[in-house]
Amino acid sequence: MNEHAINIRCIQHYMYCPRRFALLEINDDWVENAFVVKANIQHQHVHDGSHSYSDSKKIVRSGIAVYNDLPEYDIFGITDCIEFVRSKEGTELNGYEGRFQVRIIEYKPKAPKECDFNETDAIQVFAQKICADQIWSCHSEAYIYYSDTRKRVKLPFDTEYEKYDVTLRKLLSEMRQLLDEKKLPARKKGQKCSGCSMADICFPKEKKFCVRDIIMSQKGADVQ
Repeated sequence: MNEHAINIRCIQHYMYCPRRFALLEINDDWVENAFVVKANIQHQHVHDGSHSYSDSKKIVRSGIAVYNDLPEYDIFGITDCIEFVRSKEGTELNGYEGRFQVRIIEYKPKAPKECDFNETDAIQVFAQKICADQIWSCHSEAYIYYSDTRKRVKLPFDTEYEKYDVTLRKLLSEMRQLLDEKKLPARKKGQKCSGCSMADICFPKEKKFCVRDIIMSQKGADVQ
């Protein structure tokens, strides 16, 4: 059993910047900016229960806690939305008659311009799939819904499962090694930090050395 269970939301932090991940998980630092707040508001709306309903074709639930406690994963998290769509080839659900296809829906505010989806988003949703497949003994489908285009994009886990599985396991291993070492890694070469909410904590701006300020502070005077 792993010493460190990994929250799925932390995987994207690590993929963006291992140093950011370490600040969050080792130092317990956290700072929000406009991008973070906007994303949080969207997810709060998704998880508030208004997206949960049932009809003759499917059962829709938001904010479902999921996990996979197999040693090679040992991950947990909260899904934005899961649809249980009635299907003869699906899986059984406790308390419900019939069979259902499990469908994971992850909400993102803005679609990428150069591709159908971001790989960092896909890895996050694949981790949710690993959990859903274990919990409901199924082969779940996975989609990203982009709010700006109001469209769903199906993720290619049925044809590229091994690729994403290898990547996820590698990331989890690296993250646990970093947690074991309890050291902040150096910033990656070429890392773009302008949009990161942790930039000021990560590399705080130091006040220029001034002899006058030191002398005045030793005298007990206020330094302006």
